[in-house]
Parts: sequence; C-alpha cells; structure tokens
Amino acid sequence: MATSQERSSYEKINYKIRPAKSIERKMLCESFHKLTFFTPIYNYRYIGFGSPFFADFTLFHKQLGINKMISIEKDIENEPRFTFNKPYKCIDMMFGDSHEQLPEVNWDESRNIVWLDYDGHMTKNTFEDIQTVLFNTPSGSVFIISINVHLRKGQEVSLLKKCLEDKTPEGLTNSDLEFWKSAEVFKDIINNNIKEVLESRNKTESDKFNFEQLYYLGYADGAKMLTYGGVIFQESEKHLFESCNFNDLRFINKSNIINIIDVPSLTYKEVRHLDSQLPHEVLSEIAAPGVKREDVEKYSKLYKLFPSFSETEI
Repeated sequence: MATSQERSSYEKINYKIRPAKSIERKMLCESFHKLTFFTPIYNYRYIGFGSPFFADFTLFHKQLGINKMISIEKDIENEPRFTFNKPYKCIDMMFGDSHEQLPEVNWDESRNIVWLDYDGHMTKNTFEDIQTVLFNTPSGSVFIISINVHLRKGQEVSLLKKCLEDKTPEGLTNSDLEFWKSAEVFKDIINNNIKEVLESRNKTESDKFNFEQLYYLGYADGAKMLTYGGVIFQESEKHLFESCNFNDLRFINKSNIINIIDVPSLTYKEVRHLDSQLPHEVLSEIAAPGVKREDVEKYSKLYKLFPSFSETEI
C-alpha cells in the first residue's frame, strides 16, 4: 500500500506516454490477433494491472474487442481513484496484492491473456503469481510478465538476494548482472519456474501442457525493464498453436538473446520526412538531414508502431 511518503509509480509516470512501452504494447496487441485459431479473440479474457491510466485495457478492448477484463490493483488506499478512472463497464476491479487476488479468479471461465506488468523488481510473491496462473489457466492462454531488472552497479548480487531471498540462484557475481545481462538471469529464473509449475501440473493432467516462448523484450524509458512470455497449450492443441504462425511477426523472439526496443529521439518533422520514404527495402537509401544512420535504421524498424504524442484540449 502506498503511503504519504511512498508514491506509487503511476503517480510519478504517465504510462500512456512512455514511447518504448507504447511500442511494446502495440507489439503484444498485434500478436494477440493470431490467437483466433484457438478461439475468436473477442472471447478471450484479459487480466492485468490497469493503474489509473488503463492504457493496455483501452487498446485491447478497442483493437481486439475483448469485453471480459480484470484489473488487479494493489493500492487499496486509492480504490476510489481507480474506480473513477475505469474507462469501460466491462472491466472488473479486484483490489489487493496480486498473489492474494489471482487465486480468487475463476480460471475455468475462458482462455486468458494474462500480463503481470509489475513496475518493481521480482520478489518471492512473483513465484506465487506465476504458479497460480500457469497451474490454472486453460490451454491456448497467453502468459506475460514484465519486471524491473535494473540493479545498482556494485550492489547487483546483494539487491538480487534482497528481492528473491532463498530463491536466488547460487554462484552469481556482480558482473553476471551488469547492464542487460541481468535480464537474461531473470528470464532464466522465470522460465525455470514456469517449467517447474507445468511439470507439477502435468502430474495431474492426461493431456500434457506446454509453454512456448514468444516474447523476450527489453526497454528503458527509465529503468531497464524485461518482458518475457508466451503461450501455454495442451499437446492435443499443438496444431492450433502452430497454425497461429507467430513467427510471421518480426518482433516474436524465441531465442535467448533479448530484443531491445530502442526508440530514437526524433522531431515531428524528421518523423514525417522518414515516413515519406518508407517502407523501403534498402535502408541505406533512407535519410533525414542530420539524423544519425543508426537512428534512421532504428526508426525504420519501428515506424509502424511509433507513438504520436501531442498536446490537446478535450
């Protein structure tokens, strides 16, 4: 619970106007369209952490037609603010810590898209959340987790132990957690936990559950953030998963190398000038006066998802 001394992250940052986060949100939304081989996407239920901005809820409701939604908010003290800002009637609110609220969800109700979009570091409670979702959600569901992987230089291992306590992997050094190497460590911790949960679940299931990685993304609008996830499906529905053809999307990442969403800083005029030359098969032929080649190439890969922010009076 946030106190007068501790401000929640949503009180410091408008989550709607972080460029890399906006791009990531659109990437995920585009990939969700492919789930229709399991069931029409509008029949899915979305479970996430809305914060007062409800940016992902708004996007998924408008673009995917999802009407079943649950937002879990740990900041009980500000319940009236969340309720006031809820943009659609179809969003059910649950107040309390996610490890307490997720077990209360009726998991048999539908296939789910679950995005545990934490703003802080991974903790022991995160393992409980992963277990609740992966042990209960039906086949054809999506599970995604985002966590802060920024660890202060020189204190990486001690901070990791503070977060994970006895769940901390042994033998790590500070250099193993420097820069974006920390994301790989956290990704492996999450993935190993997913495997353990499914191994346990499969002891009680005649139709084996599998987890296939689709997302391994990083961005740093402020702190370094890791997003990792994929689809959980039973063996009998493997053909449905393969029919989705997620690999058709450039940002789908099944490798062990993180895909960093690196957003170049460009003026509106530069953006419009580059847009007038795109799409183009030869990136070396695209240019804008004074803009570095690396920034041109970054923009050319992201331009369809690039956010447009402006000041307006409503």
